[in-house]
Amino acid sequence: MRRYPAILSATLIAALATSAAHAHGIWFAERGRHTAMVYGIGADDLDMVKRLPQVEAIAAFDAAYRPITATLRVAGPVVLVDAVTKPVLIAAVLQNGTWSRKGTAEFVKGGRDTMPDATLSEKTVKYAVSIQGPLPRTIPALPGQRLQIVPAAIPTTRGTPLTYTILYDGRPVAGARVIADMLGDPDATETATTADGTVTLPVRNQGLNVIRAVFEGPSDDKARYDRIEHTATLSFTLPHAPE
Repeated sequence: MRRYPAILSATLIAALATSAAHAHGIWFAERGRHTAMVYGIGADDLDMVKRLPQVEAIAAFDAAYRPITATLRVAGPVVLVDAVTKPVLIAAVLQNGTWSRKGTAEFVKGGRDTMPDATLSEKTVKYAVSIQGPLPRTIPALPGQRLQIVPAAIPTTRGTPLTYTILYDGRPVAGARVIADMLGDPDATETATTADGTVTLPVRNQGLNVIRAVFEGPSDDKARYDRIEHTATLSFTLPHAPE
């Protein structure tokens, strides 16, 4: 890896309302027959080049889940992934900074050190894992992915229910909030993982699928922010029928 400078409670229901609009994410998608790293939500494909300095790690793995060298490079308005050999998985971490707001106002950049009267301050971190090739077995907990979406099986068919386990610090976590299609249905009602950290959702698209999970973990700097919002994606593509 390359590095750069349980039950749905009233509290959780409130969190659904306060954080859903804030849960932009990163994922991987094809751009001109190359794999690109994307930042956004829904149809919003935002400026990833500007956010490149915030990328903390980019990693790739071969068919035995051994790390292989991967780098990011700017190609015009997009950021592409280069790996020394064809990977089966690509993963990344982006530090998205600290954000605060008063009441229901929009979030602005900064923590309690700059907005002491904020009603909520949070550090935001984005994670992404992309399935790029045939998987030999269940995806393991990957280095640096504090929040990670792990499918129980290899996705093959649109509409088929698929169970995902959401890992936080490598262990299944209850109360993570998941949607099945961050691109085509970003405002969908979120489904919370059960006590065993799992959720079952249908595979949405015969094409690119981007699953999103959000989990609020404890703060490691209470003077600056109340919590850490972890947002993870899992992306994979189902091939279309032959033309």
